[in-house]
Amino acid sequence: MPTSVNAEIILAEPRGFCAGVDRAIDIVEHALEKFGAPIYVRHEIVHNTHVVADLRARGAIFIEDLNDVPPGATLVFSAHGVPKEVEHEAQRRGFNVFDATCPLVTKVHVEVAKLHKEGYEFIMIGHKGHPEVEGTMGQLPSGIHLVEDTDDVLTVQPGQTDKLAVVTQTTLSVDDAAEIMAAVKARFPSVREPKQQDICYATQNRQDAIKLLSPQVDVVIVVGSPTSSNSNRLRDVAAKYGTPSYMVDHADELQAQWLQGKSRIGLTAGASAPDILVQQVITRLREMGAVSVRTLAGIQETVKFPLPKGLRHD
Repeated sequence: MPTSVNAEIILAEPRGFCAGVDRAIDIVEHALEKFGAPIYVRHEIVHNTHVVADLRARGAIFIEDLNDVPPGATLVFSAHGVPKEVEHEAQRRGFNVFDATCPLVTKVHVEVAKLHKEGYEFIMIGHKGHPEVEGTMGQLPSGIHLVEDTDDVLTVQPGQTDKLAVVTQTTLSVDDAAEIMAAVKARFPSVREPKQQDICYATQNRQDAIKLLSPQVDVVIVVGSPTSSNSNRLRDVAAKYGTPSYMVDHADELQAQWLQGKSRIGLTAGASAPDILVQQVITRLREMGAVSVRTLAGIQETVKFPLPKGLRHD
């Protein structure tokens, strides 16, 4: 038996799907229902292998290049958002477009557009190559400068500093983002910060929950795909608290040696991981020796985002 006798699974709360992910998946499902397969989706709708495979089996075709979308097709933009040039190209080609960009990412795009008109340049805190970062930086032809860490802050060279604002990727580590923000303010004291923190409520809540969970358990398992930024950050946060932490895309990836002698197993899931995967991990942990499950008290999320016009049942 890999776990300790009477090992307990302790679930973080909240965990799993957020409102933006729910909405994005609903958009693809409603589009398939209304227009029939195939529905084309630019980039993975959310960063989860299970979700993408399920939608692909139902007729969604995931593409990166709009050249792969036939004339007249229905196209969905992923939850991460897209650069302006992609929006404009889709319009030129006459696709039937539904935008599944998370409204909290759209909020960042709107702020960038507004401040750009006022003459601002931007420092963006985020991970190079992440589709959300590419989407936000692609809102403008120039004037957004990416920093990934405090070292980048020391070398970034905006064109002017009189009007300089900060935006962030919504799925960052809250603590890492605060550290980088402090470095930005130290170098550019007059920089304009977001009116409200760009890091989304769900990312914040899940990281707060893992901070509460980690000191109470012997090991943390995060359910999430390798491409999921917010899932990776949950694992990072647990590790910072000194708790061994591992990420699994599905239950089959659990390894017995992670659980050897462990009596309290913490379990959470990234914002793009469906609950069915959590339940499968619980089942597998029981097979490996866990005997009970309890959930820590935590925030109950009630946020809902409406579907775009043209897909609502009403």
